[in-house]
Amino acid sequence: MHIIKKENQKNNFLTDHTLINNEIDRSIKLYKWGFIISSLPPGSFLVGGYIRDLILGRLNSNVDVDIIVPQNAMEIGKKIAENFKGKFIILDESRDVIRIIFKHITIDIAVQISHSIDTDLLSRDFSMNAIAFSFEKKLLIDPLNGIKDIQLSLLRTNSKQNLIDDPLRILRCFRFVSQLNFNIDEELLGFIKKYRNHLRQVANERINYEIQRIIRGKNAASTVQLINKLKIFDYIQSKRDLIFIDLEKINFEKLNELERKQFLPLFFLFQILDEVSLKELKFSKSDILKIKLLRKWKIILDKKNIYDLTEKERFDLHKELETILPAFILTLPQKFYMDWITRWRDKNDKLFHPSNFISGDAVKKYLKIKDGPLLGKLINYLSRELAFNRLDNFDEAIYKGKQWIKQNAPKCD
Repeated sequence: MHIIKKENQKNNFLTDHTLINNEIDRSIKLYKWGFIISSLPPGSFLVGGYIRDLILGRLNSNVDVDIIVPQNAMEIGKKIAENFKGKFIILDESRDVIRIIFKHITIDIAVQISHSIDTDLLSRDFSMNAIAFSFEKKLLIDPLNGIKDIQLSLLRTNSKQNLIDDPLRILRCFRFVSQLNFNIDEELLGFIKKYRNHLRQVANERINYEIQRIIRGKNAASTVQLINKLKIFDYIQSKRDLIFIDLEKINFEKLNELERKQFLPLFFLFQILDEVSLKELKFSKSDILKIKLLRKWKIILDKKNIYDLTEKERFDLHKELETILPAFILTLPQKFYMDWITRWRDKNDKLFHPSNFISGDAVKKYLKIKDGPLLGKLINYLSRELAFNRLDNFDEAIYKGKQWIKQNAPKCD
């Protein structure tokens, strides 16, 4: 199997069925969603991620509940939403899948698709998600030994056909590697290598959603490394050059916790997709621009030593990357990390924060200049003078601004 290193991971999860049953009952009371159970028909089951996360001790205040009912999910969901004032959403009308959103919990209800719950569970993506709890009998159903696989931190599928039927499950596999630090079963890994290009059949919005989850997982660095190794996204960008960095050599600890949360997802996204692919996968214009700028400056510095950048190039780098510089710092040699991150944290550093010091409104007021290309060029000039310590105060900036306008303003015949 593919092994991803774990550090200080404790096996503090539940494995005994009786204990899990008791913990499910306790969690229902703790997270206050037992009120809907009386509205469910006999033969209803709790399934999927809720049980998995409970076993792993990962349940939190943002609770998602998946329930299977024998029939009429739409009708049952509408009644629950009306009776308990929840927001009712149809997720898949043809398959009878609905969602009810309350302030503290989200509940998905689907119809059982097979003659028995065991057969239903056999069609799910991974064994760890193929566990059910009978509300009626207070009994766990685990036909694929999913609890054992959770104990082993193992991602395993019962049937390759389950993944072929919905190729997005290939990407979901990496999401669970990133979030849970699980290993991938050797047979499943071989299947992923063979069928990875089936992802082209999946709606781009669904792929976008999984990527967003992958790059925010605790084990995102190793997961992104694996995604690149297996060429998972070759189907969408095989003819374009990507910039791969050996993530094992990156010292992420140089960023503080807030910086890691804010900038590491962008850094990891930069490692797996270029701006053209991001556009195709329906990422935001903001994300696309950020990746484009990160790629631009990484390519420049791959060809040119950072010490050989011209003054204009160095200023433009900080101007264009100012708001996302920590994501770019990780692409530099480690000897630059502390100096650059320390200077970026200093909001008074005129080179690392060139946008902080020249106000367009002030320039317009004191230099009697209107909005337009000339104003933009003037502000850029004054910002650069400040960044390289050629201005000491505001009066000097106004004086230099006047001199610049005399030299650069259009001449009228």
